[in-house]
Amino acid sequence: MKSKVFIAAILFVSLAQAKEPKHYQSGTLLQMDSAECGVDENSGKSVVGELVGTDSAHKKTHALLCQEYLLQSEKMIYRIRPRDEKHPALLPVGEKAQFRIQKDKMLLQVEDGDAKEREYSVVSMTPRQDKKSSETASSK
Repeated sequence: MKSKVFIAAILFVSLAQAKEPKHYQSGTLLQMDSAECGVDENSGKSVVGELVGTDSAHKKTHALLCQEYLLQSEKMIYRIRPRDEKHPALLPVGEKAQFRIQKDKMLLQVEDGDAKEREYSVVSMTPRQDKKSSETASSK
């Protein structure tokens, strides 16, 4: 009798400790674009020029480009950007990916890649039009 209670207690504790499994959605990376995500400014001023007063206030500016991907799931098309702007990973276009949305970010991993979960920001979401048109055509 004591052994049954002990086994039941161990089973209960192990179930209580188990984490809820992560539910992933599946999608395909359709394309990658370069999108403007900021401006880098470099003034022509130097320390000596500031002291002597010979530097002009000329500024050099150029646009910063970020990777932007289209991820197509069963019902939606997501436009996403990497949250790590300094070291973004290049994703293989045309490959399958697993993703989940957690709070304000998308966690994505490529099936054939290193299986590392990377954080992305969702820029936009669009419902798939081909899904709706096929459903209305089949119901007629």
